[in-house]
Amino acid sequence: MSTVTIYHNPACGTSRNTLALLRARGIEPTVVEYLKVGWTEDGLRDLLRIMGVSPRDVLRVRGTNAVELGLTDPAKTDEDLIRAMVREPALVERPIVVGPKGAVLCRPVESVLTVL
Repeated sequence: MSTVTIYHNPACGTSRNTLALLRARGIEPTVVEYLKVGWTEDGLRDLLRIMGVSPRDVLRVRGTNAVELGLTDPAKTDEDLIRAMVREPALVERPIVVGPKGAVLCRPVESVLTVL
């Protein structure tokens, strides 16, 4: 199988369950702990393009300071959101898996099957 990458937060149950599902299918993905390594603007833009979504579609509000930063304001641009996500990686919802058929936010966990 082609390379599979999971943008993973080990403290997140959904992320752990997605990783477990991949491994149960015999896939050992490249695990990127994005809270440790962060994002680059270009890397995040590329990932969003592959997913076919906007930054707002992967903005994590729960458990973050997104509201306090004003990121839920519809007037905020995609570039505003991307810059904030690069500064604070936790603002990106997880887990995201990139597989041979594209990339997807794995909520629910079974969404990962669409990119394998």
